[in-house]
Amino acid sequence: MLEGLVAQHLIAWNSYRGEKNKIYYWRTAGGSEVDFVVYGEEVFWAIEVKNRLRIYPEDLRGLNSFKSDYPEAKTFLLYRGKERIMKKDILCMPCDEFLLKLNPYEV
Repeated sequence: MLEGLVAQHLIAWNSYRGEKNKIYYWRTAGGSEVDFVVYGEEVFWAIEVKNRLRIYPEDLRGLNSFKSDYPEAKTFLLYRGKERIMKKDILCMPCDEFLLKLNPYEV
């Protein structure tokens, strides 16, 4: 499962950084959700993971909801496609690119 792979990488990245961040799952009473929220002094990310080759408007729903509540967060949609695309304030990028660039020594 792609979400599990991303979770493992985020946990390892955070561990190497000295557990500086907390990793959460976010869901509203209305059903909007985000797979991972990474929060710390230097990082505030919302990450949605989709095991698809294309991005559909409904894939962005949870991130848009999160962004309206937390406009300061950086939002990412990770997917199996090959293009890096900005959709409003959401960076949609290939999952493998995100994971390869996840460096424990940098934010």
